[in-house]
Amino acid sequence: MPLGYDHEATARMLRARTGTSMAGAEDVDVVRQITAAFSAADERLGGGHGLTTVTAYLADTAAPMLRGRFPNEALRRTAFGAVAELAYLAGWKHHDLGQEGAAQRYYQVGYKLACEADPHGHAAWMMRALAHQALSLKQPHHCIDLVEGALRRGLGHVDGQTEALLHITHARAYAATDENSSAARALLAAEDALLRDDGPQPSYSCVSGPAAGTVASHTARTLTDLADHIGTEQQHRDALTRWDPAKYKRVHALTHADLGDSLAAQARADEAVAAWTQALVLMEGMTSDRTRKAITSIRSTLAVYQRRRVPGAADLARRAREALA
Repeated sequence: MPLGYDHEATARMLRARTGTSMAGAEDVDVVRQITAAFSAADERLGGGHGLTTVTAYLADTAAPMLRGRFPNEALRRTAFGAVAELAYLAGWKHHDLGQEGAAQRYYQVGYKLACEADPHGHAAWMMRALAHQALSLKQPHHCIDLVEGALRRGLGHVDGQTEALLHITHARAYAATDENSSAARALLAAEDALLRDDGPQPSYSCVSGPAAGTVASHTARTLTDLADHIGTEQQHRDALTRWDPAKYKRVHALTHADLGDSLAAQARADEAVAAWTQALVLMEGMTSDRTRKAITSIRSTLAVYQRRRVPGAADLARRAREALA
């Protein structure tokens, strides 16, 4: 949908349907505050926490606001951007629960709204969201088309931090399709963009946390596809230093799980068990399909470790069973 979407035609239609109620800066601020509050809760408690509230507020209050009149075009664009971020959050929460059809629909809504707010940077970010989902669904060829479209829209219009996040998604897509030299070039482009200090990072791309942490995490996943397990380990450890463990609890949990995988791939069983144990501690109380999948993925290796009597493996296997019960 994003690659062939004509946002100019949609913009004309939206302006033609403008209602009579007036929307102001306070209305937009409330949308942003609600998005920020539920984004923070999402990181600590998982996508299932507050999902119904977020989607209801989006449908019943935030989206209808966009049919109102605004005192100026700048505020109108700001309003569309704020609601696009809320739609992204709804999509992300569905993605975290493994409800990919619903996630894609909200991402597409977010993309259309972002085109009204900022057809360059914000629209590029929403295309990245769809590309990221394609990676998760093991459809990297679709991901390449989407992220290259995002780069065409965004380059020259976004800050270095946001550009780095576009490039690192490009790198992951290339690695997933065995285009190793292209993946390496995209990794370098992400590193170069990250060093650029050319303005504040917009709120829509701040949602994933410090860009350096996200780049390190996705570099690790790129290197996993390239079978560089030592490099993967180093990048995961770097990522863990970049995120506040209290604010980004789920990110830390999933990164510890991935770190354990990279250690297991290096035949460092004791360290892998320690990393996975920390992951399970952090996952307690979360409503997240991604954390459940991470727990499920370690069970076969844990069974091998139990037979080898690796210290802590039996206890961790028990905790994994209980977490999935």
